[in-house]
Amino acid sequence: MLAVRGVATHVVTAGESGRTVVFLPGTNFSAATCLPPATALCARARAVVADLPGQPGLSSAERIPRGARLQWYGRWLTELIDKISDEQVVVMGHSLGAAIAPASDSPRVGRQVLVSPGGLTRLRLSPAVVNASAAWVLRRSPAVGAGLLRTMHGPDHTPRRMLVDWMTLVAKHVRTSTDPGKAPIGAPDVDRSVLVGDHDVFLPVRALAPAVRDTLGIEPHVVPSAGHLVIEEQPARLVSACLG
Repeated sequence: MLAVRGVATHVVTAGESGRTVVFLPGTNFSAATCLPPATALCARARAVVADLPGQPGLSSAERIPRGARLQWYGRWLTELIDKISDEQVVVMGHSLGAAIAPASDSPRVGRQVLVSPGGLTRLRLSPAVVNASAAWVLRRSPAVGAGLLRTMHGPDHTPRRMLVDWMTLVAKHVRTSTDPGKAPIGAPDVDRSVLVGDHDVFLPVRALAPAVRDTLGIEPHVVPSAGHLVIEEQPARLVSACLG
């Protein structure tokens, strides 16, 4: 446990060789839920997975004020990197974590990998997603949690039981947060790549791609047969984006 910007921050570190990769989970997720990407990363790098303060996990439960949330997280990430490494790092973020990554102006960040990034365009909520999300909040059962996760997956992907159990606990005990708002770009010249599943229901390629071009000046890489939970479905693809 680290004190970062005055709040308790829980990190899990695995792997001892290669570059340090800092992984930031998305909304309602934590280090405990990120076994597939963490396992793939620690085979080739030193992986540091952080529980975001104000999100479910073992970091501080105090919710970050909405007005300047991403700016606060950007400063938090800069200080976290200072505490965990004396060398350049790669930062990989998913969803909310990918909205936080570019908000940091740390000179120690050599590369950012933004997976299904929030903060570049508003989330799209289809009727199917709204219905699944409402049922998850109201009924709080494993069956509806699994249903929500299925909407977040690409075709032919089945939610892990651990994730179903986790989402059931989150529905029962956590007030979920909303769209993170517009992501500030703390260091415009950092080497960045963006990955998004071609079946992402929150950030469909048709909406995300123009925002990535306008904001970051790059083209997103589209991952076939993957949904919003591409970190579950294609962890090896993400590691290749980080480390080559």
